[in-house]
Amino acid sequence: MKIAIASGKGGTGKTTVAVNLALSIPDAQLIDCDVEEPNCNLFLNKELEHIAESIITAPNIDEELCTHCGKCSEMCRFNAIATLPEKVLLFPTLCHSCGGCILACPENAISGKEKITGIINRSSNKKDHPMLYEGVLNIGESMASPVITELKRSIEPGIPTIIDSPPGTGCPVMTTLEDTDHCILVTEPTPFGLHDLKLAVKMVKIMNIPFGVIINRSEQENCIIDEYCNQENIEVLMRIPLNKRIAELYSDGIPFVEEMPEWKERFTNLFERIVNKKELA
Repeated sequence: MKIAIASGKGGTGKTTVAVNLALSIPDAQLIDCDVEEPNCNLFLNKELEHIAESIITAPNIDEELCTHCGKCSEMCRFNAIATLPEKVLLFPTLCHSCGGCILACPENAISGKEKITGIINRSSNKKDHPMLYEGVLNIGESMASPVITELKRSIEPGIPTIIDSPPGTGCPVMTTLEDTDHCILVTEPTPFGLHDLKLAVKMVKIMNIPFGVIINRSEQENCIIDEYCNQENIEVLMRIPLNKRIAELYSDGIPFVEEMPEWKERFTNLFERIVNKKELA
């Protein structure tokens, strides 16, 4: 069972939910796909070991062979190549490493070269619970999706998996959510939270992923999030209150299920409900 934790915006408590849920499930693995700023280990303090690298194929242009025909520029939908009368300009931050320009070049003037864009780390103690995997995008790189793709290859099949996704609704999030069984959308009862929740709901519906909502820092029922979820027939899976003790533990880097056992039981029950719903579907 692979459950992704996502949010339409940053700062809603997505990582808090992911870490506390993973700690509440026996033999779980936690995958930190927020590769631009992985922070699950701030709460787990595990020793990590390097296990893999994210490698992409970047185009390499041989100007001596190039006739400046412009075929590569015409093919590139991302505008990563511009052909001038006497030179070809390459914009690496726009390149998606599809290899189309290599295929389009009639003179074989474009070849591929390997480029490392990030690394994959894993808990060094294989008896750790939860087992943590994280991806780290190299400084200066702009494409997070290849690192996320490589990170997800590390997921061990048959093990309960909690995936902490990047915030937002862009390509890195959609790459993270691919092939997951359920998505938990974490939001907060504010106008900004509602606006970005609506975007996230559209995304998971397009991807045809079953989902529910957790309202974090919830002060009361029947807030604007409840009204929206009622209108759209969206299940509110859990409410995490605006609680001083939870905030204190968070500021100390302590998952609150470790100090508040009633919450570990709630997260365990949440996981079991999602699993049962998947089996009945």
